[in-house]
Amino acid sequence: MKQKIVIEVQMSCEKCRTKARKIAAETDGVSSLAIEGTDRDQVVVIGDGIDSANLTRTLRKKVGFATILSVQKVEDKVEAKVEEKTEPPIPSSYCQYLQCTTPTFHQVVYDPTPSICPIM
Repeated sequence: MKQKIVIEVQMSCEKCRTKARKIAAETDGVSSLAIEGTDRDQVVVIGDGIDSANLTRTLRKKVGFATILSVQKVEDKVEAKVEEKTEPPIPSSYCQYLQCTTPTFHQVVYDPTPSICPIM
């Protein structure tokens, strides 16, 4: 089950943000990571089978105060698009065109004794 976890972390400088990114990226099951929020103080992690409590505890120990804001279930967009995509029906005029056309054959003649005239 893929889930989206938003954790608010006390990050005052770029060094703290880098440290938080590294900790979140090393967590098992993480497929996507972002720093968001108005003050860039929220870590958004998307992945499969992530232990949100353990990640928050690790961020709290290494970076600063951290709280879980939300944990949401995320559906795969690719699977949803594949289910919605169906082949369009073939227009009836196209089918009629294929049935009505007849192949044309051309006969090629070979002359073993060519004439001297270059035009003919």
